Amino acid sequence: MSATSARKIAFFSIALVVILFDQLTKELAIAFLQPGFSKPFIGELVQFRLAFNDSAAFSLGVGATWVLAIIAIIAVLVLIWFGPKAKTLVWSVISAFVLGGAAGNLIDRLTREPGFLNGHVVDFIQIPFNFPIFNIADSFLVIGVSLAILRTLLGDELGGGRAE
Repeated sequence: MSATSARKIAFFSIALVVILFDQLTKELAIAFLQPGFSKPFIGELVQFRLAFNDSAAFSLGVGATWVLAIIAIIAVLVLIWFGPKAKTLVWSVISAFVLGGAAGNLIDRLTREPGFLNGHVVDFIQIPFNFPIFNIADSFLVIGVSLAILRTLLGDELGGGRAE
């Protein structure tokens, strides 16, 4: 198997695992949690608290769920197009994290109440310091984007080569 094929397989496999893990944990949260009530997971440090989010991170875009869905559709399509073209395994993994996170939340916006393009994203992980409640997809999005920024700042171009 060529290195290019291995990177493509890694990209799509990791993205799929992120999406499945995200959707599974959201279904478990809906099944076992009640909105407004917290369940300690790691003491007070990490708690589970079910919330249905109609905005983006940090309550940006309140009331514009369909706009967020359109942006997510475009992002997912761009990632599906460019992700498999990554020149290194590191960029394949980073792209897969971002794709998995974006697609996980997009699935909610397309399939959950109140309806297509307006669905609320299921959030359920709460940490202290008035940090917004989030989910697995959000975590992978933040990790992927953070790694992409870090790698770029360190001179690793998106295509996988070092900047001159």
